[in-house]
Amino acid sequence: MIGIDLVKISRVERAIERYGEKFLARFLCESEREILAHKAYAPRSVAGFWAAKEACAKALGVGIGDRLRFVDMCLSYAPTNAPLLKLDSRKCAEFGVESLAVSVSHDGGFAIAVVAIKYS
Repeated sequence: MIGIDLVKISRVERAIERYGEKFLARFLCESEREILAHKAYAPRSVAGFWAAKEACAKALGVGIGDRLRFVDMCLSYAPTNAPLLKLDSRKCAEFGVESLAVSVSHDGGFAIAVVAIKYS
């Protein structure tokens, strides 16, 4: 299954300015906040993380809510700087996920992410 999400970077930038840490804590796990802190919480990077999580939820066929929370998904980077997306092991079992892949891009004031999931 494939999920895709597109987000306007300025929308994320306004949320960061208005809500600060409260906004970031709402959807980022601790390790993601550490990664983004090294990037000075660049709005384009934060928007990419948001889009990746929304794309993952769409690929799973659910929205963000009781069944799947933002913090059930965690992004990081491979040594080659490619994005990696990990789904909580309990959620992998619940949804029958064998593996997943993510791609994130930024251009023209937007961040876009695509997530492909292989089911067991």
